[in-house]
Amino acid sequence: MTTQTTKTPSAPASKDGAPKGLVGLPENVGRALATIGGALAVVSTFLAWTWTSAFPGDLTVYGYPGGLQVLVLIGGALTTLFGLASYGVKGLRWLTPAGADGAIKLAAIGTFATTWYTVIAISDELGGVVNLEPGGFIAAAVTLAAFLGAFSLPFERPEEEHIDEDETVGERIGRIWRHIVALLKSAVFTPSPVPARKLPAYAEILVIVAAMAVGLTVFTYGIGTEYDELFVGFLITVGFLFAALSKAGLVARISAITGRHSTITMFGAFIAAALFPFTQSDDQYATIGVYILIFATVALGLNIVVGLAGLLDLGYVAFLGVGAYTAAMVSGSPSSPFDLHLPFWLSALLGAAVAMVFGVLIGAPTLRLRGDYLAIVTLGFGEIFRITVLNMDGTSGPDITNGSNGISSIPNLDILGFDFGLEHTILGFTIGRFANYFLLMLLITLIVVVVFKRSSDSRIGRAWIAIREDETAALAMGINGFRVKLIAFALGASLAGLAGAVQAHVTYTVTPEQYQFAHVVPPNSAFLLAAVVLGGMGTIAGPLVGAALLYLIPAKLQFLGDYQLFAFGVALVLLMRFRPEGLIPNRRRQLEFHEEAEAPAVLSKTGA
Repeated sequence: MTTQTTKTPSAPASKDGAPKGLVGLPENVGRALATIGGALAVVSTFLAWTWTSAFPGDLTVYGYPGGLQVLVLIGGALTTLFGLASYGVKGLRWLTPAGADGAIKLAAIGTFATTWYTVIAISDELGGVVNLEPGGFIAAAVTLAAFLGAFSLPFERPEEEHIDEDETVGERIGRIWRHIVALLKSAVFTPSPVPARKLPAYAEILVIVAAMAVGLTVFTYGIGTEYDELFVGFLITVGFLFAALSKAGLVARISAITGRHSTITMFGAFIAAALFPFTQSDDQYATIGVYILIFATVALGLNIVVGLAGLLDLGYVAFLGVGAYTAAMVSGSPSSPFDLHLPFWLSALLGAAVAMVFGVLIGAPTLRLRGDYLAIVTLGFGEIFRITVLNMDGTSGPDITNGSNGISSIPNLDILGFDFGLEHTILGFTIGRFANYFLLMLLITLIVVVVFKRSSDSRIGRAWIAIREDETAALAMGINGFRVKLIAFALGASLAGLAGAVQAHVTYTVTPEQYQFAHVVPPNSAFLLAAVVLGGMGTIAGPLVGAALLYLIPAKLQFLGDYQLFAFGVALVLLMRFRPEGLIPNRRRQLEFHEEAEAPAVLSKTGA
C-alpha cells in the first residue's frame, strides 16, 4: 500500500496562529531563561564541582575553572552573547547576521551536554552523586534551564503529511520519523545571512588573522587534551558551538571574507600552523602533528584523483609506499641494497618521480575502466605492491626491500647543516626532532596545496571537473578523457610519493605493513578516502580538516578499547547521513545534496 504524500497545512501553534517552540513557555520567558542560564553557567564554573581531585582536571578549586569547566565556561559565554544579541544589544548584532534563535539553541545544547556529561562522569568514576559539590548541582540545573528556555523559542513548524487510514505499521513509523526529523531541522533553521557592508581591506585581513588565531588555539587545545574525559567534552563543545556559529551566519561571513583574500588566507593558515611547535613544551604533540600533516598531504593528492577527476582509487596508499621505499633506498640506510646517500631534495624528487611512473604504468591500461571496475583494479594494485615488497626478501624473491623487516635505520635529514634529529633553539624556543620534521612537512604541504590550487584553476582542472560531472558529455565536447584522467592519476601519485619521502625519515623504518588498504592507524587507503569524503571533495581545506580529525580522534579514543573502531564507525555513518557533502564542501556539491538551499549567483570553476 502506498502512502499518500499530499501535504495539509499544519495546525496553528497557538490560538492566534503564532508559531511556538518545542517547550511550552512564553517566548520572552524562554529567551530570558536561555540568556540568564548561560550567564549562570559561566558563574558556576568558578565554583567547586567535586570535593576530591581524584577526578581528572581538579574541579575542587573555587575561583579558577579547570578541565571540563573551561569548556562549559566557553559554551555558557557564547550562549549568553547570542541571547543578548537576540535582544538587539548594540555592539553584538554582528554575531548573528542570520538570526540568533538557531544559534542560541545549538549553543545551549552544547553547554548542557558538556555539563551533564561531566556531572555523570564524576558520579560514575567517584561512586555516586554524593561526590558532587554544590557547584556541580548548580551547573546542571542552570544549563538545563538554558536548554529548556532555548527550545521554547518559536519557530515555523513543518507541514505534516496526510494520514492514510490504510497505511501499514512500517509506513506509519516512517511518517512519524520524517516528521520528527523535519521538526528538529525547523527548530534550528535560520534564514540566509544579511549581507554585511564591505569592510576596509585592512579590517578584513585582521578578521582573517583573528580567525587563524582562534583555529590555532582550538587545534592546540584539542591535540593537547591530557585525559579521555576532557577530549570527549572537547568534541561535544566544539561540535555544537561550531554549528551554532554556522547557524548564526558568522562562519558564512568569515568564509566570504577569506574568499576575497584567498592567497592571504592560505599563507596565514600556514603561518598559524608553523607556530604550533612553539606552543608545545615537548615533542609529544608535535609527533601527532607531523603524522597528521603526512596524512593530510597524501589525502590532498588523492583529492585530485577522487575530488576533481572523480576517479575512485582504493589503492592510493601504495604510491605513498613507493615514495617512502624509494627515498629510503637512496638515503644511506644500512638495510638498503644500494650504497647511495643522496641529498634530501634529490631523494624527494626521485620518490615523486618513481611514484609518478608507477601511476602512469598502472593508469595507462586501467583508466579506460569506470566506476566500480576501476576501484577494484586500484585495490588490486595496492595489495600487489604490499605483497611484492613483502616478498623481496632474498628468499621468495630478489633481496631488495628486506621483506617484512623493511628498510630500517634511515638516517635523519641534514639540510644545509641543520640536523633534523637534534634539538634546536629558535627565538628562545627549543624544538625537538618531530617539531623539525613538522616544519619541513608543513613546507611540503604548502607546495602540494599550491599545486592543487593551480591545477584546479587551470584548463586541465576544468577538464577534470567536466569528466567528474559527466564523462560522456565531456568526451562529446572534445575532451580527451583518457589523457586527462592519466594526468590526474600521475599527478596524484607524485604528490603521494613526495610525502612518502619525508615519512621514511620521520618513521626511521619503512615496512610493508604500513601500506595496507585498511588498518587501525592511518594512513591507509580506506582512511585516506574517508578523509577526502569526510572533509569535502574538491576543496583544499576539506581533506586537511578530514585528515586531522581521522588521525586525532582514533588516537584519543583508545580508552574505548575494543569498541574504538565501532564508535568511530558510528560517528562516520551519522556524519555521512546528516552531512553527506562533507564538513567543508564546495557550493556546487552542497546544492547536489540539499536542493532546498539557495543557489549562489556565481559558481567558480571548482564550484566553490
